[in-house]
Amino acid sequence: MSPPEVVAADDPAALDAARAALEAGKVVALPTDTVYGLGASIERPEGMAALFRAKGRPAGLALPVVVGRWRQARQVAAQWPRSASQLAARFWPGALTVVVPVDPGLGRQLGGDGVTVGLREPDHRFVRALCRMAGPIALTSANRHAEPPCTTAEEVTAAFGSDDVALVVDGGRCEGAPSTVVDCTVSPPRCLRAGAVEWSWVEASLR
Repeated sequence: MSPPEVVAADDPAALDAARAALEAGKVVALPTDTVYGLGASIERPEGMAALFRAKGRPAGLALPVVVGRWRQARQVAAQWPRSASQLAARFWPGALTVVVPVDPGLGRQLGGDGVTVGLREPDHRFVRALCRMAGPIALTSANRHAEPPCTTAEEVTAAFGSDDVALVVDGGRCEGAPSTVVDCTVSPPRCLRAGAVEWSWVEASLR
């Protein structure tokens, strides 16, 4: 198993290389403000299918999506609840994921129930810049399903071969707390996963 190609996040060629891989329907590994993630373009169904295969992720677990600016969320969401707007305005970019209704066509490719999607704008300059160039990216933690997530590029290259991951962007060690996940499809919104953003902060922002 040959290792994936690796490029440093501060290499001027890194953004173009990652965009080219995504546009070709490939999987890329990206540094984030939490841990390393495996990403695929939401515009390339073959890339999202490759992402499920690489991770060994069950189809019943939907892929979350990251954006480069919160307006990109409207490319993914079928509806954008007021609570999602309030939370995005307060906590994005940052470690908070909002769950909203998903565009039906995209939902089937993202897996899960095909009805909702988790959206986030990460607090990581490279990922936001890449999303602004390539569009929203389906992004899940870089690990085989049920194994610990990778926190370095070296861990990613040890876990995945070039058949699984076309490119690894090395952004140094990434070991931030996981994002807080908020279901904005119900009123009042409810916490689906506790994380970096305290739930009391979320509640205060919604009042």
